[in-house]
Amino acid sequence: MLKELSIPRHVAIIMDGNGRWAKQKNLPRQAGHNAGAKAVERVINAAQKYGVEFLTFYAFSTENWSRPKEEIDGLMKLLEQTLDKYAKNAEKNNVRLLVSGRKEPLPPSILDKIARVTQATAQKTGLTVNLALNYGSRAELLDAFSKLISQGITHPTEADVQRCLYQPALPDPDLLIRTSGEERLSNFLLWQCAYTEFYFTPTLWPDFSEEDFKKALEDFSRRTRRFGSI
Repeated sequence: MLKELSIPRHVAIIMDGNGRWAKQKNLPRQAGHNAGAKAVERVINAAQKYGVEFLTFYAFSTENWSRPKEEIDGLMKLLEQTLDKYAKNAEKNNVRLLVSGRKEPLPPSILDKIARVTQATAQKTGLTVNLALNYGSRAELLDAFSKLISQGITHPTEADVQRCLYQPALPDPDLLIRTSGEERLSNFLLWQCAYTEFYFTPTLWPDFSEEDFKKALEDFSRRTRRFGSI
């Protein structure tokens, strides 16, 4: 039983395969993104069920702006709908929402909704969901170094860098899941994943189920984490 296993405190997920899922079904790419949003809901429910405390989703990268405008517009609309849903259900769902990434060039309507939903859920004590939105790990580190320079710190420690990250209070991910068979980090949480366990699955993100999530947790529980020691 999972309750007898070691459950990761923080799970990070690279949600890959929406476009391929849609292509396989002869559907527009937006249909894949819509189906992927439903997978997010399934995983949030599963994380709450199995006792995961933090979930970070790679929602939109700094590189994703190079995609066709029609696709970006569809993603932004889907994001607005998702944020509205979080705000509407904030009272009954004990889920805190955080957002990590650069504000520019996100639309003002998105930034307004982010501010409202993060404020509405700030005091929630259950699962914390962190959306990596307009996020790139290199950008995060550059922004952290810029903060350090502005503070006059010329010989920073690891603790100095950590406190200048987008979400310094979040623990490092214990487990990172990437779907669709790809096996790379793609500029995601490079600093935070120094000792993270990786789990790769060929399942496309829209098809990722509670059972798939459970398999990843079971695989994690079989790992021996040494953090550089013998």
